[in-house]
Amino acid sequence: MSENLVIEALGVSKGFHSYEQPADRLRRGVLGMAARLAPGAAARRAALRRADALSNTFWALHDVSFTVAEGETVGIIGRNGSGKSTLLQIVCGTLAPSGGTVNVQGRVAALLELGSGFDVEYTGRENIYLNAQLYGLTRAQIDERYDDIVAFADIGDFIEQPVKTYSSGMFVRLAFAVIAHVDADILVIDEALAVGDAFFNQKCFRFLHEFRKHGTILFVSHDTSTIRKLCSKVIWIDQGHVMASGNPDEVCAAYLEARYTGTGTPEAAGPQLTSQPRAAELDERRELINASALRNDIEVMAFNSDSQAFGSGGAQIADVALLDEAKRRLDWVVGGEPVTLRVAVVTRVPLVSPIVGFYLKNDRGQDLFGENTFVTFADQPVECAANETLYAEFSFVMPMLPVGDFSINVAVAEGTQYNHIQLHWVHDALPLRVHASRVEHALLGIPMLHLGMSAQ
Repeated sequence: MSENLVIEALGVSKGFHSYEQPADRLRRGVLGMAARLAPGAAARRAALRRADALSNTFWALHDVSFTVAEGETVGIIGRNGSGKSTLLQIVCGTLAPSGGTVNVQGRVAALLELGSGFDVEYTGRENIYLNAQLYGLTRAQIDERYDDIVAFADIGDFIEQPVKTYSSGMFVRLAFAVIAHVDADILVIDEALAVGDAFFNQKCFRFLHEFRKHGTILFVSHDTSTIRKLCSKVIWIDQGHVMASGNPDEVCAAYLEARYTGTGTPEAAGPQLTSQPRAAELDERRELINASALRNDIEVMAFNSDSQAFGSGGAQIADVALLDEAKRRLDWVVGGEPVTLRVAVVTRVPLVSPIVGFYLKNDRGQDLFGENTFVTFADQPVECAANETLYAEFSFVMPMLPVGDFSINVAVAEGTQYNHIQLHWVHDALPLRVHASRVEHALLGIPMLHLGMSAQ
């Protein structure tokens, strides 16, 4: 194992056995022992085949290999049931691989299945001492850090209650507080933060950003925006196989393409919003704000036809533009002003029920808002022949955005919200750059139709 590698997985496979009757488990154990004692390779292989015939084997991992260098933050993505959690358990040593090896250097602290490592009859206080000792801390070290752990968990008087009375969020608070204070070299986190509240999650991610400066993180999440923001490398696992590994943006894009190609999930065509078009109502402070240094100036780049894209090819996004109220193409937009996003689609095959949608995302890959045409045109689909141009327009008041880079993803699909074929999805189709803003501590600002304040 190289000196700067802290995790090295070589050809890791994991199979889980099921039996038609309990006695088969015992027979398989006896035959497995006979295989180990058999004189000669041929005899051992024959005994193993007889043992395997007594069970059905589900292979959760197939020949998985990867390395993690000291100081790296590596994300693992994949669908439910792809083998991510099994892999993390093998890395942590709570499961043994059926084949291959995993070498780990350093102290590992893990946040895996919710409540794992806790005795539900013990209080929070007792579980702190139990878990911290399992990670190698002495009683005196735990005494020194106890107040900090309790403050980080922030569960109040529940610290003296049995953890069987805890909510899932309280479980996570206590478990994360412990692993944050045990001097780990490697943190392994498996989706558990998904059940925490927003404020605690922010606290956890602040800790992780600090931990990255001196430690190594292995992080599983379905949220590709979090993966992009946190990780220096990403591993994509599907049905127990490593599909891709490397740059977060490239691997996440490939994962989303596979996820949304073919019969998609609702997210593939944009979020479900049922509001009908209506006249824009503007922030009553618009003139005051726009006449000051607080004006939100947004530069609109040209449509990026060479941007990363995927789809079956039944249609192609030909143009994306932001328009003003007179339907003139905009090079600059001011946050709080009414705009129209126009998407031009060239059809390659006849379409019966096309859906066009978009997302606005920030430079961390977080989807801020979006819309699609499904609900509006579900009862009266706009049918298209091959080689026609379909135009979709979305009119809204541009939100105020913080200074930085943003982009609009655009997609066209055929079918319904829940069952469709992705025809063309273009990442970063329309880049935006915000040069000035009064928004500093939020993802975006929403124009206010009315602000009131009174003293009684």
